[in-house]
Amino acid sequence: MTTSARTDAPTRREQILREAARLFAERGFHGVGVDEIGAAVGISGPGLYRHFPGKDAMLAELLVGISERLLSGGRLRVAESDGDPRVLLGALIDGHIDFALDDQPLITLHDRELDRLKDEDRKRVRQLQRQYVELWVDAVREVYPETGEPKARAAVHAVFGLLNSTPHLRAPLGRATVEGLLRDLAHGAFGALRT
Repeated sequence: MTTSARTDAPTRREQILREAARLFAERGFHGVGVDEIGAAVGISGPGLYRHFPGKDAMLAELLVGISERLLSGGRLRVAESDGDPRVLLGALIDGHIDFALDDQPLITLHDRELDRLKDEDRKRVRQLQRQYVELWVDAVREVYPETGEPKARAAVHAVFGLLNSTPHLRAPLGRATVEGLLRDLAHGAFGALRT
């Protein structure tokens, strides 16, 4: 894939979001105050209000933002696959593994705090997620054409559960080992559709 990694330093807003995600994941949304988030990035709690109207806005931006990034990344992988469904499915798996390893606090946040979003933000997250799932279901059905849509959809959700389990991994394995394991397990899960 031809995406380029970002090399410039994160903006103050990105630093705030990263630290907010970490703290919210560790202690829960209501267990963290703006002063603690500010201290984590070296500014006063009230200084955060120059960047966000409040904690609710941070949570919304985190959860809507990651859903947007997953969908845009998935669409990019579709475009770069040149119509080869096996290449696409492999790229989708690899991209989601990167997310699952790099953004573990966001997985925890989604599991615990999605219901805290305003209705419109929660609906937006769900809409983006459905579109992301459809990319995967289409790829799975291309690779395994004998698989019906309900079974392909169930398999996609099962693989998401597997990949999104990374916040619970406690084994002292290096990243390359975990990546390889997750990749093999995901492909194996989809390979079971042949039976």
